Amino acid sequence: MLKELKQNPVLGNPIRLGIMLYLLPRRRALFAELQKVLDLTPGNLDSHLRTLERHGYVRVRKVLADRPRTAVFITEEGVENLREYLEVLKRALGGVEAER
Repeated sequence: MLKELKQNPVLGNPIRLGIMLYLLPRRRALFAELQKVLDLTPGNLDSHLRTLERHGYVRVRKVLADRPRTAVFITEEGVENLREYLEVLKRALGGVEAER
């Protein structure tokens, strides 16, 4: 079980997992929104988003609302990988519960 969790070092990071969990039901969020919700500095959030984008989990784009803003979109690949990772976590937790 732990071996399966280690196979995804991208989502093994709690901040990146938090970003993905926030995006999953919404499909997109503004950079400032993610920064506030996750209580991250702009540089820290940017670093994690670059990692997620490099692995194909999110897309980061400039959008024009009342002013130019940065939006983060979860990709289908990101959704699929997150769901797989969550299934592994559920199985791992089930194994822990069974040991009690």
